Amino acid sequence: MTTDITMRRVSGNGTELQIATAGTGPAVLLLHGFPHTWQLWRPVIEALAPRYRVIAPDLRGLGGSERATSGFDGANLARDAEAVLDALGEPTADVVAMDLGTPVAFLLAMQRPARVRRLVVMEAVLGGLPGADDFLAGGPPWWFGFHAVPGLAENVLAGTESAYIDWFLTTGTQGRGLPAEYRDAFVDAYTGTEALRCAFAHYRAMPDTADQIARAAATHRLRMPTLALGAHPVGDALARQLRPLADDLTGHIIPDCGHIIPLDRPAALLPLLTNFLASDSAS
Repeated sequence: MTTDITMRRVSGNGTELQIATAGTGPAVLLLHGFPHTWQLWRPVIEALAPRYRVIAPDLRGLGGSERATSGFDGANLARDAEAVLDALGEPTADVVAMDLGTPVAFLLAMQRPARVRRLVVMEAVLGGLPGADDFLAGGPPWWFGFHAVPGLAENVLAGTESAYIDWFLTTGTQGRGLPAEYRDAFVDAYTGTEALRCAFAHYRAMPDTADQIARAAATHRLRMPTLALGAHPVGDALARQLRPLADDLTGHIIPDCGHIIPLDRPAALLPLLTNFLASDSAS
């Protein structure tokens, strides 16, 4: 049976976001990365909707959300996420994130812990926190620098967006690629100079986000149960960054899985996720 997904728009924190919702029950907030939209989470939504109210926004400026001109740092994106919960009348949520969504979820959990029941993060590193040295030994991934130069990438890539996005989708699934419905949706979402500008604004805000992460790590801890998932290429780097900061951390690496875990290996992800969310605590 196909899950009934409702699309709506939510205004808050100075912007308007498109969100997908499905199901009823305790809220689960899903935060995607690049080059994705809420549709990254379709298999997760299908699995969780019978027991949870699943909420999947397009991040600030991305997908169907308003093309914002500022506010792409992690702390402000965490305020976006909180504004979504407020608009939907949800005082708390389990928060699940990958890639660009991970710093957002981390900062929300650190700075507003009463809003986050459980935290699940995957396939990302958190600024300059210790623990990711092996992953970053050769420097950050090449596209971080390309995306970070103001005005460059969105103009260089004009007219060739599909080939560029295809590279990430193929690499992120270890060459397997995605079904056409996902591939086409993601290419469409990142076609056009304004769409790319907003995507790369997330990268241009990374120095500010890294500072925010460092300050949060110096003064706060993750008190809620936390699950850190890795695959290729990040592996256990995220779990190692979080271990000194988390009271209750579970780390797990999904074998033979590319970066885009929810679409590359949903059959491996879903039992880990559903069991963790259903447990009283992680161990």
